[in-house]
Amino acid sequence: MADSLPMPHDRNTVHSAPASALGYIYQCRLALVHALRKLATGRSFTLSIETLDDVVFDNDGDAVELLQAKHHIGSAANLTDSSPELWSALRIWCETLTAGTLPEDAMVYLLTTSSAPDGSAASYLGATSRDESAALRRLSAASTTSTNQTNTAAYAAFRSLTEQQRKDLIKRATVFASAATIEGLDDELRQILFFAVAREHLDAFLQRLEGWWFRRVILHLSRNGDQIHGDELESQQAELREQFKRDQLPIDSDIMTASIDASGYQDTIFVHQMRLIEISSRRIVLAIQDYFRAFEQRSRWMREELLLVGELDQYESRLIDEWERLFEQMRDELGDDAADDAKRAAAQSIFKWVENGMHPPIRGGMQEPTIARGSYQMLADDQRVGWHLDFRDRLAVLLTSAEKES
Repeated sequence: MADSLPMPHDRNTVHSAPASALGYIYQCRLALVHALRKLATGRSFTLSIETLDDVVFDNDGDAVELLQAKHHIGSAANLTDSSPELWSALRIWCETLTAGTLPEDAMVYLLTTSSAPDGSAASYLGATSRDESAALRRLSAASTTSTNQTNTAAYAAFRSLTEQQRKDLIKRATVFASAATIEGLDDELRQILFFAVAREHLDAFLQRLEGWWFRRVILHLSRNGDQIHGDELESQQAELREQFKRDQLPIDSDIMTASIDASGYQDTIFVHQMRLIEISSRRIVLAIQDYFRAFEQRSRWMREELLLVGELDQYESRLIDEWERLFEQMRDELGDDAADDAKRAAAQSIFKWVENGMHPPIRGGMQEPTIARGSYQMLADDQRVGWHLDFRDRLAVLLTSAEKES
């Protein structure tokens, strides 16, 4: 298949209509497929969605490829010579040509999950085995003899073109029938990205790339005139590839920017540990944020099998080892007869080290500090580490008292 794709039509034109959620998702995924193919050619481009057509690729400010995408659920339709789907696309192309908004030499495409019967005009406009003269004859006949009322405006738009304009339009038009469904695009994306990362990480890589792509499309649609540049997609791919190297792990922005309701954590052990040493409420909220983000990120790594067997246990052992050295230093410095104020001040110093210190990373190239800070809070919740010199005894009293009250 060619590496081009047509652009969506303007929402403000007479052709704009509410598309189903699935149709929009298909359109966006299809744009990603073709954008990735274009990147492989080394050519620079910008991409727009829902402007002149469903998807438009520009080169140096000129729209060079316009694509309409049609997705059908269940049994696919047939692109007969009077098919409303085919004539809907033709109407848009005819009217943009007549209005002078179809850029010179721009190619137009209809990509659809519908099939094109042998001998139909659509079958003659495929990427291979084309017969443009036959297609033009069949479309001209349909525009004058068909009684399909749905296509009345499209037939009129086609007939309004001069013979030369019709020939030029047909020469520029390609129909990709029986295209992959929205599920089938998974296979196409995996084929395109197969060598981007190790095979076992391909699904996780694709999930993150698509997540970025959909966020970028939303931003594009909400900012009129803000095109998506091929360089952006290339940079995102490169960044993700770095995160999937052997000494790295991906950090997901949806987790790291998530808002947390701290009220649900007030009775957790790790929060009680902070209260024992009189950490301020705002710092407690930040620690809860670290706990949540580290927990969610680690859980995602495990679900996606990005961690090696025993890797988390080894990481936590390193964290505990670093903590224990400081904790035992604190014990020696305080001695057996330290006052509560001294114990609390020393514990606050250790907690400050948790917040600001340089902690062992889970992997050498993964330097996100939230993971270590949040992992320490998880260990504190299990009472495997603590801040106050007598944290285990004091927590035991606190928890026993809470049980009695309940």
